[in-house]
Amino acid sequence: MRQTISVVRSIFGASFIVVSLFWGTSAFAQADFYKGKTITVYVGTTPGALYDQWSRLLAQYMGRHIPGKPDMIVQNMPGAGHKIAANYVYTKTKPDGLSLIGSIVPTLYFDQLVGRPEIQFDWGKFVWIGAPVQGESQMYMRADTPYKTIDDVRNAREAPRCGAQGTSDSAYYLPKLFEETLGAKFSLVQGYPGGPEIDLAVERGEIHCRAFTIEAFLSREPYHTWRKKNFVRNIIQTGKKRSSKLPETPTIWELMDKYKTPEPARSLATVMLASGALGRPMLGTPGIPPDRVKILRDAFNRTMEDKDFLADLDKRKFDLDPVPGEELEKIVKDALNQTPDTIARMKKLLGG
Repeated sequence: MRQTISVVRSIFGASFIVVSLFWGTSAFAQADFYKGKTITVYVGTTPGALYDQWSRLLAQYMGRHIPGKPDMIVQNMPGAGHKIAANYVYTKTKPDGLSLIGSIVPTLYFDQLVGRPEIQFDWGKFVWIGAPVQGESQMYMRADTPYKTIDDVRNAREAPRCGAQGTSDSAYYLPKLFEETLGAKFSLVQGYPGGPEIDLAVERGEIHCRAFTIEAFLSREPYHTWRKKNFVRNIIQTGKKRSSKLPETPTIWELMDKYKTPEPARSLATVMLASGALGRPMLGTPGIPPDRVKILRDAFNRTMEDKDFLADLDKRKFDLDPVPGEELEKIVKDALNQTPDTIARMKKLLGG
């Protein structure tokens, strides 16, 4: 009996050694995979937009934390509110961990849920690497317009014109949500390739307003100059509480209480505004081997603590509120799990 147990232990021990060697070799092989390689970081907007800036920052610093220290290059692929880039990475790139989207609009699942035919991806199947920030949104309005508050928009004879890229862009769906929940009408002008082009149209007087993140509004030009010159004012924000950086701007939740918004519309707001938890996510082609996913996620997490990276953020006055890839994966799963009634409301709101 003792001899049998000894033999079993011997066999088990040998097996354990073999398994350990296998996984050790496998992990080493995956880590060595990136040596001499180049990772392409796709960006769904034009150069200069904050999604582009975040993508370039991650590409600049993240490679040093990937074993083998691969080069990371940025390729802009703007259009259709980031859908061109998302479709391309999902359908055209190999699942080898060499193709990433650096930072993408977190609401593309709206278009998937409402069944838009141009969507060629399954949002839940992307590989989620991490997001450097979360964030609520705001709407700015040219200060020289008669639209000083949401009350003014509600009571206006002519709706203010707001610019947007596409239907998954916050510049599109937030005004539509404000219409649904607050009765404030907006005229939406779509088709801009990126945020900078929308801002230029506002400066030229072609349109009056744009909705996007508070983080972006407070982090770069032309907004620093605009605020100094009182060129625009913020008329609404999306958080449950007012941002400490926009203390005078009312929240949608305050205004829904003021206007006694019905519960179905409030539920729709809850679902759609939850996308803010995804922030500015980095993602990869579906099917990347698990070991490489771990390498990429670990590299992202280490980048969030990189002293040079943090110093660069301080210089740019960028916020940092990172979300790990595992958490993004759960948020995405919950976001896609919606009732038929909610989806029907989204279709109506988004024109699907």
